Amino acid sequence: MIKSIELLFGRQITEKNIDFNLVDKSLLTKRNPIKVNKNNIQCLRCNQISDKHSTKINEVYYCRNCINLGRIVSDEFLYSAREPNSFTECLSPLTWNGQLTELQAQCSSQICRIFANKENHLLWAVTGAGKTEMLFKGIAWGIKKKLRIAVASPRIDVCVELFPRIQSAFKNIEILLLHGKNELPYAYHQVTICTTHQLLKFYHAFDILIIDEVDAFPFVQDAGLKFAAQNAVKESSSILYLTATPSDELLNDVRNNNLSVSYLPIRYHQHLLPLIKNHLILNLSQKLAKNKLNAKIIQLIKQKITAEQRFLIFVPKIEYLEILNNILSKYFDNTLWASVYSSDTDRLSKVQLMREHKVLFLITTTILERGVTFPEIDVIVFNADHDNFSTSALVQIAGRVGRSANRPNGNVDFFINCKTKNIVNAMKQIKYMNKLGSRTLEHE
Repeated sequence: MIKSIELLFGRQITEKNIDFNLVDKSLLTKRNPIKVNKNNIQCLRCNQISDKHSTKINEVYYCRNCINLGRIVSDEFLYSAREPNSFTECLSPLTWNGQLTELQAQCSSQICRIFANKENHLLWAVTGAGKTEMLFKGIAWGIKKKLRIAVASPRIDVCVELFPRIQSAFKNIEILLLHGKNELPYAYHQVTICTTHQLLKFYHAFDILIIDEVDAFPFVQDAGLKFAAQNAVKESSSILYLTATPSDELLNDVRNNNLSVSYLPIRYHQHLLPLIKNHLILNLSQKLAKNKLNAKIIQLIKQKITAEQRFLIFVPKIEYLEILNNILSKYFDNTLWASVYSSDTDRLSKVQLMREHKVLFLITTTILERGVTFPEIDVIVFNADHDNFSTSALVQIAGRVGRSANRPNGNVDFFINCKTKNIVNAMKQIKYMNKLGSRTLEHE
C-alpha cells in the first residue's frame, strides 16, 4: 500500500494500492487503464489488444497480458504523480577510478552527447567490449543534471550483475534494484536498475533510459514491453540501446535513419572473439534420450575437470538438464556443478555459487546466454543445431569466453548432429566482427 506521494512520482499505480488517507488525491492525475472498443479492449499499461468476450468479468474488462503486475480493470483508474526530479545535487557522483581504452572513451563521450541532445541511439558492441564501464560517464552526467535514469534489461540475471557494478561506481548515490524476485520494497531514487517488465509500472518517469541486451527474450518479441519502454520515458528524453547482436528491427531503424548507431568491434583487452569449433556427432540427441552420452563429450569434460578449468554447458531444453546430471553423476563428483534454468527457484543462488568459485561449472539453458560474466571460462554447447539456439543466442553464448584480460582466449565447443543455418550465421557474424576488430587494431 503506497503511503507517500513520492512513491507515485513517474509511476502508474491502481487506486486499490494507494492509501488516500495519506496521499492527497488532488496532487495526482488519473487515467482509465482500459480502452473499450466495439470488438476488443486495449490496455493502456501494456498496449495489448484483447477480445472482449474472454476479458469480461461482472460487466467490467481486465487485461490478461500484464496481470502478473496486478490486475487492472475498466472501472478503476491508474494514478500517477508528475516526475519532479526531486534529487539532491551531486557534482561528483562517479567514484570509479578505472581507465577506458581510447575506443571506449570515444563511445563514452558519444553517449554523453546523445543524452545531452535527447536522442535515441544504438551502441553495437561485441560481447566483452566493456559496455557497462562506457556508461559511467553518461550516467554521471545525468546525475549531475538531476535527471532520472533507468538501466533496464530483459533478464533478471543481467540486472543482478549490473547492480553491484554500477553501485560500486557510484558509491554515494542510492540506486534501486527492481525485478520480480526482489523482495525489497520500491523506493524513489535517481537511478533505477530493473527488468524491462518493471517498466510497465512507470509513466513518463525517466529522462534517460538505457536498455541493455535489447535483443534478448522476452523484450525482442514482446510489443507490450517495447510500448512500456516508450511509456516510461518523458516526452523529451533519450533511449540508449545496447547489444552485441542487434535485431532486424533495430537494424531497419538504423537503415531508415530512425536511429543513430555506433560500433565497437573490439574487446576492451584488444583481443578478438574466440572462434567456434564444431564437433559432428551423429544421433547426438537420440542417444541422450537413451541416457547415453558420446565418449568424446565425456572426455572433454574430464579434461576440464582435471585441469580445474571453469566452464558452462548449454543445452537447448530443460528436460536435458536432468538427463545430463544423471549421466555425469556416474563419472564425476556431482558437487562440482549445478544446473540452472529460467524458472528455477534457486537460480540466483546457483549463479552466485559459480561467481564465488564454489562450483566448477554450470549446466544451463539459454538463460545464461548473455549479460552474465564468469572470468576465464570455456563453453560447451550440447546439440547446438537445435532450433532453440538462434543465431544471436549462439553468438552470445560464444561471447561468454575470453572476456578476461588474464585469459583473453578460450574454447567454444559446439556438439552437433549437423551444421545449421543458425550456426553458419553465428560463425559468419563472429568472423565479421573480428575482421572489423582487426582493422581497428591496425589503425590504432
